Amino acid sequence: MNRVSIDTATPYEVVVGPGALAELPALLGAARCAVLSDRRVAELHGERLGPLAAGPLLAVEPGEASKSFAVLERVLDFLIAADLDRSSVVVAFGGGVVGDLGGLAASLFMRGIDVVQCPTTLLAQCDAAVGGKTAVNLAGGKNLAGTFHQPRVVLADTDPLATLDAAELRSGLGEVVKTALVGDPELLDLLEQEAERLLGRDADLLAEVVTRCVRVKGAVVAADEREGGERKQLNLGHTFGHAIERVAGFGTIPHGEAVATGLVLAARVAAADGVLADRDLPERLERVLAGLGLAPGLPELRARHGIPLDADELLAAMRHDKKGTAARPLLVLPTAPGRLVVDRGLAEATLRAALA
Repeated sequence: MNRVSIDTATPYEVVVGPGALAELPALLGAARCAVLSDRRVAELHGERLGPLAAGPLLAVEPGEASKSFAVLERVLDFLIAADLDRSSVVVAFGGGVVGDLGGLAASLFMRGIDVVQCPTTLLAQCDAAVGGKTAVNLAGGKNLAGTFHQPRVVLADTDPLATLDAAELRSGLGEVVKTALVGDPELLDLLEQEAERLLGRDADLLAEVVTRCVRVKGAVVAADEREGGERKQLNLGHTFGHAIERVAGFGTIPHGEAVATGLVLAARVAAADGVLADRDLPERLERVLAGLGLAPGLPELRARHGIPLDADELLAAMRHDKKGTAARPLLVLPTAPGRLVVDRGLAEATLRAALA
């Protein structure tokens, strides 16, 4: 097992490796628990929970539609019915949707109880389960209602990654590319060189990739737990990505795939804005993404999903991004691998040209 300490105000550990879920009973001890999962994960991997699989367990429908206030209310009612109290624990067992939803429910129930994150997708293990962000979506945008609520522990068991379908794997790899750009340029080299092994789900390589991503994110989160400054770097590609998701309809284009295209758009507007030091970065990103089976640009993303992704609609969605101010999007832009600028406002003409 690889173990990464996240040194937030309440420190915790991320355990990465095959069979990590076997540590769950000892970590929970005698605490009363309730498991939140989704239907597909519960069917495929429920037995990995051991005695907890017998319940109480609530399995919501897979997908972004479950990140809503209506489903959140169902989860909170479930926690009441499970007889949880302030010393109890919510176990979030699934992908990013379950992690966000379970973390938010735990932060609200009785004004806050512990959550253990047990992510089962590459995207959740590399990104969503670490750092304490929780949220549901609103009609006006993605993740607009949420809290910061750090987990007690994260168990990133890499065995369930073997069952990911191709789209889920690609989505996770989109966040891996983002993390490499944020803080691990050598990881970007690895993605260039080992795309075939990653797409073939090489277990050792996936465990290495997850661990490296957790180390990058953990260091950033420890330095800026509540996103007052440095943590904004982790939003690279997300202003474009969230707009793509909203215009397409939440859940239509996988999150990591939208973010991957957002990375290329961010690099291209960085070039147009004059802040890009590594002039080869946009083309290099396109090659890396194409090698990983991801759309290297908006035209390819539109063609893949058969969705127009109108530039005017994307611009309107970007104005609702929670990282902006006064209906003006503020972007994170790369200057080179491992070097970024944050809170960059751009002329509408620059954004419109990128979204054409």
